[in-house]
Amino acid sequence: MLLCQRFPVSQPLRDLIQTAKVKFNEVTVYLVERKMGSSRRSFLTSLARSKGFRVEYALSDEVTHVVAEDNQAGALWAWLRGSGLRDVSRLQVLDISWFTDSMREGRPVTVETRHLTECSPPTAAANVSQYACLRRTTTENHNKIFTDVLEELAENSEFNESKGPCLAFRRAASVLKSLPSAVHCLGAIQGLPCLGEHTKAVMEEILIFGRSFKVEEVQSDERYQALKLFTSVFGVGPKTAEKWYRRGLRSLKEILAEPNIQLNRMQRAGFLYYRDISKAVSKAEAKALRSIIEETAHWIAPDSILALTGGFRRGKEYGHDVDFLLTMPEMGKEKGLLVRVIDRLRDQGILLYCEHQGSTVDMSKLPSRRFEAMDHFEKCFLILRLEEGQMEGDGGLQKDPGESRGWRAVRVDLVAPPVDHYAFALLGWTGSRQFERDLRRFARKERGMSLDNHALYDKTKKLFLPATSEEDIFAHLGLEYVEPWQRNA
Repeated sequence: MLLCQRFPVSQPLRDLIQTAKVKFNEVTVYLVERKMGSSRRSFLTSLARSKGFRVEYALSDEVTHVVAEDNQAGALWAWLRGSGLRDVSRLQVLDISWFTDSMREGRPVTVETRHLTECSPPTAAANVSQYACLRRTTTENHNKIFTDVLEELAENSEFNESKGPCLAFRRAASVLKSLPSAVHCLGAIQGLPCLGEHTKAVMEEILIFGRSFKVEEVQSDERYQALKLFTSVFGVGPKTAEKWYRRGLRSLKEILAEPNIQLNRMQRAGFLYYRDISKAVSKAEAKALRSIIEETAHWIAPDSILALTGGFRRGKEYGHDVDFLLTMPEMGKEKGLLVRVIDRLRDQGILLYCEHQGSTVDMSKLPSRRFEAMDHFEKCFLILRLEEGQMEGDGGLQKDPGESRGWRAVRVDLVAPPVDHYAFALLGWTGSRQFERDLRRFARKERGMSLDNHALYDKTKKLFLPATSEEDIFAHLGLEYVEPWQRNA
């Protein structure tokens, strides 16, 4: 969808254009209609004139800056040389990225190398796979200005139960996160996978205006605000949040004051410790919790194996909770270990909440194609009390300013797979969500296999493929191993 179609020139803008004075006499812009289209050219002309730019519809010797979009440099220069101008060498022949940067700044910006025609993709499109498991994505995101907006639109689509748009926005954000440099013009994303017209329109808004009107509309929507707030409570999912919203509730205080709402045990804990567990958990806090749980597990079983998973294993500095896998090197020995660890944490006085779920693994029903389904391993969802004195190094507790309390509550998930499933569980619980989704999609579509947190099944050979490490799983799929810190898709 063209930006000019989505943002037609309004009467206030027409009035502004008519009264706007030329502020930048040293610059005269000519927009090349080829590839841009007449309606979009008209819109961009009006926009520039409203900001005090001189824009000419006809190419003449007064023009100083020629702006084109998706034009090959050779063909553009050949056209200019045949246009009858006295001296084309004096022209600044620029990509649309210079124009969008200038509109955002409200003045003609200094011409940089990246503004010169032609604008090349930040990486060859042929080398960017549609599958996140074939891309290496670190925590260094050069396109956060786009991905933050796309992920917010994806969240809104999820609230609206619009699965297609939700996945489309998440895939687009994932591709942009993997790029080695920032996108400065739409020409730089030509040929890249998973970037549909809706995504491109959103990106174009940001390139020109420095903001997304669509996401601002979403952020100001009362329903979105309420559902985002409600789902920030531990134990509250989108369906419960929607139910509360339909009852006319708009704040957490209103929910707690409503006598007809019966909170379950997890939700009561979520409200009780909301101030703490709604704040981000730092890497230092995650390391402190690992030391506590590892010491507890080793006190019970010295040869037990504990792994920190989730975003912290991928190198992130902050997360919403802390996830661990706990197992034993010998099959069957893990049974009962998790319950004993929980009891020991309770005896230490640091267990604030616990919900334990026993194993329901049934290999006849695995692997599952339902990506969102929780796995069937024994697990517990905890809230633990982390004391200031348990922190190592310079890392302090994440506390509100002026708070004197020397501890905070932290959300922790403990999962206990048997050792023969450990590699699959480690891969699944490490994430990221999009990396795992695409890894399963790749296995199904490209290899005729089914993969989940429990197993890898070869549908052609009709057998489960064993793995003692993540590297084994990648090898079965014919993929190069991707390190955890490169899975931030």
